[in-house]
Amino acid sequence: MRVLLSTIGSRGDVQPVVALAAQVKALGHDARVCAPPDFRDQVEGLGIPFTPVGPELRSTGKARPAAGPLTPEQRRWMVEASLAGQFEAVTAAAEGCDVIVAGGYLLLAARTVAERMGVRYVMASYCPAFLPSPHHAPPVYPMLGQEPADGTVDNLTLWARDAQRWNDTWGTPLNAHRASAGLPPVTDVRSHLYTDTPWLAADPTLGPWPTPAELDVVQTGAWILPDERPLSAELEAFLDAGEPPVYFGFGSIGAPQALSKNMIEAARALGRRAIVLRGWADLELPDDEPDCLSIGEVNQQALFQRVAAVVHHGGAGTTTAAARAGAPQVVIPQHVDQHYWAQRVHDLGIGTAHAPGAPTADSLTEALARALEPDLAARAKAVAPAVRTDGAVAAARLLIAADPVETIA
Repeated sequence: MRVLLSTIGSRGDVQPVVALAAQVKALGHDARVCAPPDFRDQVEGLGIPFTPVGPELRSTGKARPAAGPLTPEQRRWMVEASLAGQFEAVTAAAEGCDVIVAGGYLLLAARTVAERMGVRYVMASYCPAFLPSPHHAPPVYPMLGQEPADGTVDNLTLWARDAQRWNDTWGTPLNAHRASAGLPPVTDVRSHLYTDTPWLAADPTLGPWPTPAELDVVQTGAWILPDERPLSAELEAFLDAGEPPVYFGFGSIGAPQALSKNMIEAARALGRRAIVLRGWADLELPDDEPDCLSIGEVNQQALFQRVAAVVHHGGAGTTTAAARAGAPQVVIPQHVDQHYWAQRVHDLGIGTAHAPGAPTADSLTEALARALEPDLAARAKAVAPAVRTDGAVAAARLLIAADPVETIA
């Protein structure tokens, strides 16, 4: 079997499909990855063929949060350019494949390409919040000018509005591509993309699919790529030089430079050392004092086992890695699914949910102080063993097995 794993987005969107591709390969089948060009080296380093889709994303990482919502003209151009690029890249990458797996929520071309080729299509979400349910509100897209729900409108109404936004944004250009492929138009873009049986690549403890539910969701567990990279000598020396520090990182999303200063002030107010991930926002330390260290890309799976707490933006991957390590968390959500993960961390008692938006030194100090309390740290340690590590294995077996029910049991 030959499988195409494709996605659009930053590291949190790409890492899961790479994990699944690696497991498909380990089971003796062919896997290909179609993703933004930023991740070519990582994918090809695993011996997996790679096809780029869309522009390089890192160069836009700092600009988007400060730029505000897109204008209607910018949105229309972005949608049309994105779809054209997707159809070109996915069509080329899918040649000879038996199944196309779309990871995330913005790969709209994959199902049409699969239909035209007559092959199987699977859509996988990394968070329950992306899938319609009366138990939660839909995710928030700031670039579309949206604000988080204020609780005055019921979830079913919010999901109906969400479906209309999908149609208004993507319907006309998607159907133009389908018409050129000789396929009928779709009237419900979101349902077309998600299918009646979407997969949920999220851990059942951290992000359970609520019941009763309208969708027949297949929850595999999070798709985690094992990381065997050693920590750098500089980082090892810093960790060994004192008590466990606090980790601060916003990954591949943009962040204001003042954030770094506020993070260090919060750690120092509590007598803690700090590690700051530069990330795609290129966060810089406010000074060169020895109680803080700036780092680049790192093995989170190894590092998070040795820190006092993890302060982050609430991406699915970082939330899962911190939970697996038993590290208490402070989640500072910015957009999309991050609000969901912040709430789940709070509800599980394994960390604190900071208010959305840019934190101050005082607000960070308060949230971090709570996360470092012994009862919360103990709860984080207790929940860690329940977080599954075999989600990618289960998903790979589902793709290739004759009896998917047997493989998931």
